[in-house]
Amino acid sequence: MMAVSGEQALAGERMFRMPSCLLKLTRVVLSHKPWALFILIFVFVSFAYHKLYWGIWADPKGRGPPYSLSAEISCAHSVPSSLNIAAGPSLSAQNVFFVETAEQTTPSYLFSCSVESAARTHPTSRVVVLMKGLAKGNASLPKHWAFSLLSCFPNVEIQPLDLTELFSGTPLAQWYLQPQRHQEPHFLHVLSDACRIVLMWKFGGIYLDTDFIVLKNLQNLTNALGIQGDEELNGAFLSFKPKHEFMELCMQDFVQNYNGWVWGHQGPELLTRVFKKWCSLRTIKSMSCKGVRALAPEVVYPIPWQDWKKLFEAVSALELHSLLKNTYAVHVWNKLSHETKLEIPSQALLAQLYSQFCPATYTKMKQDSEALSRRAV
Repeated sequence: MMAVSGEQALAGERMFRMPSCLLKLTRVVLSHKPWALFILIFVFVSFAYHKLYWGIWADPKGRGPPYSLSAEISCAHSVPSSLNIAAGPSLSAQNVFFVETAEQTTPSYLFSCSVESAARTHPTSRVVVLMKGLAKGNASLPKHWAFSLLSCFPNVEIQPLDLTELFSGTPLAQWYLQPQRHQEPHFLHVLSDACRIVLMWKFGGIYLDTDFIVLKNLQNLTNALGIQGDEELNGAFLSFKPKHEFMELCMQDFVQNYNGWVWGHQGPELLTRVFKKWCSLRTIKSMSCKGVRALAPEVVYPIPWQDWKKLFEAVSALELHSLLKNTYAVHVWNKLSHETKLEIPSQALLAQLYSQFCPATYTKMKQDSEALSRRAV
């Protein structure tokens, strides 16, 4: 049952009370020919429509947000007042992009942590999450705890991914429209590789895979990408100014040397090929060449992919600090690690990263873990 205040009741009474002028008009009409009744009906309907229209739209606050947060997420808890993001994003700051090329709209804990950690470390940037599974033109997000949580951050924008529009005006436009490409075994990963280089070329900013946990602001790492080890670059992190020639060369190589049947050919191998040509190198090393930086592994790939299990091993706070002192973000290698159970709470390296850098997501993880434990008893 919903209580109605005296002020609301009075407003409703005023809305539907027929004014004296209409009462007089009614008496006059009823004393004349029946056709005049049409005039009375027209005037009354116009009056009612006018009152109803302005009663709903006169106060924009009465409309409410297009998507209401679920009751389980408290924005006051998720975004503490000490986090200085109330002013919203700055026009001078670079955008931070995340992309989901699959149709799924049920973000994982790691997905939520990636976006939350980026939002916290980049309070003046727009953190843009592009998802293929979202319906274009639909103002509402699917009901899921992660969308509710991330909507608490004023600098996070979750939008549909329109691939035809994204690739338009680039060498990849015709590639995407070829239906046989969609049958290739690694197509979703290749599509993600395509999106990131086009985003960097068209708009510039920072691109991150959704299995990163961001520790520090990345804005000073401009025109840069990271070495993942084995003398190979990785595109899970990219940071470039718009229309950069290096990204243009990446788009050209994507089409000219295309092979969607070989894992990594359109991703790490492409970036490595282009960087070697760019710098006239035989092997990759940490360096700056013609305005593009290849960052040392510890900057964004401190845990090599071969050692991904270390993420689930216990470490002391001192060891954690020592390990990450030169690190801006940690790649979690979700393709390898996603089936491994993470104990929450624990001293595992990954659990400590969740706790420190995406505390709202970590709180949700703890709540879910405790609920499972109660059900198991």
